[in-house]
Order: sequence, then C-alpha cells, then structure tokens
Amino acid sequence: MTVPISERLRRLPPYLFAAMDAAKRKAREAGIDVVDLGVGDPDQPTPALIRRAMHRAVDDPANHRYALDQGMPALRAAIAAWYQKRFGVSLDPDTEILPLIGSKEGISHLPLGLLNPGDRALVPDPGYPPYGTGTILAGGIPARFRLRPELDFLPDLGELEQMARVRRTKLLFLNYPNNPTGAVASPSFFRDTVRLAQRHGLLVAHDAAYSELAFDGAKPPSFLQTPGAKSVGVEFHSLSKTFNMTGWRIGWACGNAAAIAALAKVKLNIDSGIFQAVQVAGVAALKAPASLRAPLLAMYARRRNLLIAGLRRQGWPVAPPTATFYVWARLPRGLPSTAAAHRLLTEGRVIVTPGIGFGAGGEGYVRMALTVPEPRLREAIRRISRVNLWPSRMSGSART
Repeated sequence: MTVPISERLRRLPPYLFAAMDAAKRKAREAGIDVVDLGVGDPDQPTPALIRRAMHRAVDDPANHRYALDQGMPALRAAIAAWYQKRFGVSLDPDTEILPLIGSKEGISHLPLGLLNPGDRALVPDPGYPPYGTGTILAGGIPARFRLRPELDFLPDLGELEQMARVRRTKLLFLNYPNNPTGAVASPSFFRDTVRLAQRHGLLVAHDAAYSELAFDGAKPPSFLQTPGAKSVGVEFHSLSKTFNMTGWRIGWACGNAAAIAALAKVKLNIDSGIFQAVQVAGVAALKAPASLRAPLLAMYARRRNLLIAGLRRQGWPVAPPTATFYVWARLPRGLPSTAAAHRLLTEGRVIVTPGIGFGAGGEGYVRMALTVPEPRLREAIRRISRVNLWPSRMSGSART
C-alpha cells in the first residue's frame, strides 16, 4: 500500500534539529566523543523548589485525571501576576491567557486558528522553523523578511510595510530576544510594529521565550508593554529556558482575547491540556523569587565570555549576545554554513547549528549553544582551533 502524503507535508523542509540529532547519534554510535553546541537544551537540573512541588502534585490523585483545556485557574492567575510584576502588563486570566504544552505547540497551532488556505504570514529570516512550518501546515504561505545585521538583526520596517500591503497578509511573527541571533528589540521598535499592525489589520505573534536570559543588566521588554499591543497581538512565553524545564513542556500564550480564543478552540480539538502536576510545578516556578535564577544567569554569562574570547583568539569576528544562550558566529565569506558545520563535526568533533537551517538569511553563520559545562566549552574551543576555518588568524580583538 502506498501511504498518501499530504501536499502540505511535502512542502515542509527537513526539520533542522532532527538532522542534527541524527548526525550526533551516528557519531556517538561510532564511539566518537562530540561536544554538542547544537540544540539549546539546558544542561542544569530544574531547581529543587520546582521539583519538590512536582513530587507533591504527582502524589495527589486529583491531578491524575484529564486536565482542564484552558489550564488550571491557579496557573493562569500565577501567569497574570508574573506578567504584572515583570512587565507591568495587566492580563485577564480568564480571557487573555492560555497555557500551552510548551510554547512551540502554541506557535505551530496558532495559524490553524487564524489563517485560511492561501493566507500569508510574515516570517523572520533567519528564524525559528515552526513559524514557517506552522503556517504551511495550516495551508498558509510563509512570506519571509530578512533580519539584517546592519540593523542589529531587526527587520527593515519599510520592507515590512511593503509586505504587509500584499493581499491576504494576516499574521506577523516576531521573536525578541531573538533565536538564533541573540538580538534584543527596543520599545520604540515595538511601538512602530503596533502602528504597522494597526494600519494593515495584522495580528502580531511575538515569541518571548528568552526574555529572562539576558546579560549585562539588560531587561528585554514585552511586546505587550507597548500601548495598543493587546489590540493587535499575542505573546508566547515558556518556562523551558527560564527554569531549565525543556522536557516538562509548559508555556503559554497571552494577549488579544479573540486570538487566544481561536487558539483555545484549536487546542480543544487536538489535545487534552497539560498534566496537572506539571501545572502545579509551573505555579511554583512563577512564584519563585527572582534570586532563584541569578546563579543560572551568572553561569551563562561566564560561558558566553569564555566562548567569545576563545573564538576571537582564533580570528572569528563575533560579538557577545545581549540575551539568549546562543552565540551567532559569522563564517568566512563564501563558506556555506552546512560545509562549516560538517567540518567542525568531522574534523573537530564539535556539533554546531548551520545558519541555513534558520532560513536563507542565516547563511554564512553558525549558531553555538552555551549549554555545556565550562570544561567541555574549553574543549570545544580547542577542537574548533584545529579546524582552521579562519586561515589568517589574528590574536586579540575580532576582525571587522
């Protein structure tokens, strides 16, 4: 029997991180020790305070049944309180907050609730793959706009203006702090975005999963802090990176009530909510003091500085990111990112993410994750030096 495959599925590109996992597995099966700077999965455990809350919740039989599709009232109230304290944003827990099985799930499902076949979504390039793949699975058309290094990896608002005028453009995805570039958006950029969305009837979907991983005193803003933002947008958030909870699968969408209701209706027909014990643990995380995360941020800052210094000594023209736990590193002109990643794996036994996996705008870069201990990071730097991607090396500061 020939299994029928939908045209939408055929349109999907190979999933970037699946290919990376396959390469890593193949190397390890061959007995090769690799340093994995590829997928951004925290190497530190979930804080004990959160684990203890989970243990207690698992032992409570009341949490063993189907969860509420819209999430526990206690979790939605905790999210609202956290947003008020962190950003000064007021949210209605009943109509403006929807817990998710990880923010990726909600990002991928949002186009199903908002787009008709043939509608367009504006998608950042380079960008997190689910913005485009979720659009394709909904029958929509991803229209990609460049994040330009000369604009600090913000889009050109003039280009966005032109793209927004195209018929059937309905949705605009943004992501700041940005994966993969580490860029942070300013409040003025968000104000301009709100005005653009209002002029063209767009819904803005802002992914803020990395807002709590920032360095040097930076406090990345929420899109929803912008006056008028709730009338045109939603924001996605996650506990995965903030509290080392990637495997727990808990996040949320918040903002525009009509968009939240549309996403909730999609989820009502697809899943049965988050395991309630995980939701109880999520409440504990959101109520935890900010000091709980201070050692984690200090650790990532040390790792960032270590990797940046090591790459610069080898001649890599790389700048320290303001936020996220990624280093977005430019390659020599003309060297394809897949070729560079292949050489780093085969010659250096270091896994990095080729920039092309985030879109054509990522070509010429590789992404390195700061999610390995410092001794392994030093080993990665040593191994990268053997590959000699930058033949004319310079000591000290990076080349321009």
